[in-house]
Amino acid sequence: MSLLIGLLTLVLVLNCALLGLLVLMQLPKKEAGAGLAFGGGASDTLFGAGSGNVLSQATKYVAGSFLVLCLLLGLLNTKSNKARREGVGQLIGKQSIAPLVIPAIAAPSTNQFTALPLTATNLPAATNAARK
Repeated sequence: MSLLIGLLTLVLVLNCALLGLLVLMQLPKKEAGAGLAFGGGASDTLFGAGSGNVLSQATKYVAGSFLVLCLLLGLLNTKSNKARREGVGQLIGKQSIAPLVIPAIAAPSTNQFTALPLTATNLPAATNAARK
């Protein structure tokens, strides 16, 4: 599939170059502006008197083939990428995924601190001062 896509891409690049040349060789609608750069009838002498019709027909066919090639390459690339994604999905599905194991955290023992009952003798100094 990738070889076909590569070949069609090469044909598309050549088609683009040909389309650009055909557009540049077209006779202007009015003999003004850039047409005067070659002289009055120099373009007719260079390309022939009836070359406008032949070039315009060739431009239509090359532009049509450009459109068809672009659509075909878009479809082939979509199909190729879809097949790749499905292949990766199947590869991931075949692998066994180990469950996430979180190590147990031991609860602190209550023997570290001894709780003293709050009496007037073991209260902080600010509390004893407030009572007096």
